[in-house]
Amino acid sequence: MLCQDVQQLVEKVVSSLPPLLSSSSPPPSSSPPLSQPPPQVFVAGASNPPPLASLPLPLSSPLDTRWVRTRFELRMRFITSLFGDGSPKTMGRQYMKVGRNALLGIKSNQKDGICSEKVPTPLSMLISRGGKLKHSRIAAICFGLLALIIGIVLSSIPWVDYVILKQLRLWNGSLSFQYWQKPGVVRLTKVYIFNMTNTEGFLQFNEKPKLQEIGPFVYREDMEKVNIVFHNNGTVTYQHKKILNFVPEMSRDGDLKVMVPNIPLLTLSTQSKSLPRFITIGLSMFLSGMKMKPFIPLTVQELVFGYEDSLVSIAHRFFPVSRRPMSKMGLLNGRNGTLSEVSTIYTGHTDMKVFGLINRLNGLDHLPYWPEAPCNSITASEGSFFPPRDKTGSDIVHVWDKDLCRVLPLQYRGPVKNSCIKADLYTPPEMVFGKPDDNNPENKCFCLDDPSTCPKKGLQNISPCQYTAPVYLSFPHFYQADAELLDAVVGLKPVPELHGTYFKIQPKLGVPIEGKVRVQINLKVERQPNIGVVANFPDIVFPIMWLEEGIEELTPSIRRWVYLATTFADVAVPCVSYGLILVGLITIIVVFVKAHNNVVFTHEAIELGKRTIRRGSSFLVNQQHRLLVNKDSNYILLSNDIEEISTDVVV
Repeated sequence: MLCQDVQQLVEKVVSSLPPLLSSSSPPPSSSPPLSQPPPQVFVAGASNPPPLASLPLPLSSPLDTRWVRTRFELRMRFITSLFGDGSPKTMGRQYMKVGRNALLGIKSNQKDGICSEKVPTPLSMLISRGGKLKHSRIAAICFGLLALIIGIVLSSIPWVDYVILKQLRLWNGSLSFQYWQKPGVVRLTKVYIFNMTNTEGFLQFNEKPKLQEIGPFVYREDMEKVNIVFHNNGTVTYQHKKILNFVPEMSRDGDLKVMVPNIPLLTLSTQSKSLPRFITIGLSMFLSGMKMKPFIPLTVQELVFGYEDSLVSIAHRFFPVSRRPMSKMGLLNGRNGTLSEVSTIYTGHTDMKVFGLINRLNGLDHLPYWPEAPCNSITASEGSFFPPRDKTGSDIVHVWDKDLCRVLPLQYRGPVKNSCIKADLYTPPEMVFGKPDDNNPENKCFCLDDPSTCPKKGLQNISPCQYTAPVYLSFPHFYQADAELLDAVVGLKPVPELHGTYFKIQPKLGVPIEGKVRVQINLKVERQPNIGVVANFPDIVFPIMWLEEGIEELTPSIRRWVYLATTFADVAVPCVSYGLILVGLITIIVVFVKAHNNVVFTHEAIELGKRTIRRGSSFLVNQQHRLLVNKDSNYILLSNDIEEISTDVVV
């Protein structure tokens, strides 16, 4: 409304000026012409024009005085209507308009005139240009701020870890549950048999047994968890179901004949040493009548999965339940089908520090085979998962191995890479099967009688798990065992790369991406001279076979999931987070630079407008370009709405 009033006033004043302010009209008096007053210039930004009474009027007659007073009153009304109260903001806007027109030219259809009371602010200059709202600039600012906020949030909140942990915990539907319930890995069991090649020389001439390693005989292990029950305390109970399928293309002939010790006979002769003499004599006669021999030929399949044996059949029929063996003799007999063992592990819902660890075995919170801790502890992983961890030089994890009849410690050895996936290497300590001493006191509880009867270094007594049969485990080829064990036989040569046990564990997820457990089954035989068929069999720890169980490789889907959650996420998440921060900062900086340029342009326009007004030259903007100049005096008149600039009004 103010701009419209100003425009109407200007039009009225200008229309009334020509008759009065004509250069050809004489003054209304007959007095001689008055001398012209010096030029007067009203500069924008200065204080209001001085009162008319204070201006010197060198006039002589009353008529001249009235005429000059009328002339000054018209000028004052005209200038006041255009410049308002003469405040710096109002005059600064007028300067800017004059300078902008001088720089850019006059718009033919000016619709964005800004009234003098609308003073530009930093925000309006930031989101507008030339008085018009710039939607692209607003969108750029919003995009920059959004990218900056998202980047800061992503970089400060471990959102990826939250997503990973949610899928890592065991619950029906999580990714880890699918991997755990039916492992998407290739699990192979490789069996190597020690074939005895000098039975006669060993029994008759005290020769060292000459052993020939035959193998591998490879079995693919199809495993799944069945009878799964989740509990409210953050645990889950289940049973294993395993099927071993022979893989002929990776194996030797499974029907190959091998000569091996008669395990039931030698077990009976060793255990009979504690029996009275008359019983051992009767037992010797019984065994001789059955034509028992210390070495028997068997096929590999029979030795591994079972064969009929008269001594085993008798024991299965008459022994008490706690000591009753299976109906057949086989080193891996009982591994096919649903296992009787019931396991309970932690799901990670209550504490990820115990994720994947065993809570109970067959309802017990300890192993019944050993009298005290730490030997009877079951605080270990069952092999599928380990708690996510930060590795240290002394970091040790534990895994339960049924074949070993104990928990196996694994010590951190260093970082490794497996198909672009970062992992940590763990191997058993060198003294894991060591004799109990000052350096290895934890193994004392594995000696059931007293420390003096403990086996030599490198042997683990598992007779409590094998119906009291004198079966001892070691690493293959007596790797890391007492040198006397290796010297007692011919044909064994330990190689760490072939005979060592190791796990490669991804620390962030606790998932084993590769692992091999290699153990050797040995029969500890004690000479029994009272039993004729084995009277020549000396005291010896006799190797029977060794096997390798482990993860060969992950399936592509599981490998992809592990890679994305670890190696890729470790690189991608910081790149995305800091990339968004960088993009947001650059966008905002560019917008501010452009806004600053507008401010600089505005400042330059104001300075140019000020100089233009002071020179007495300017533009007339509204679709015309009129310049009224008089040689005597110049007054710059500028309207906010119609952007009209005039120079002087001549009388």
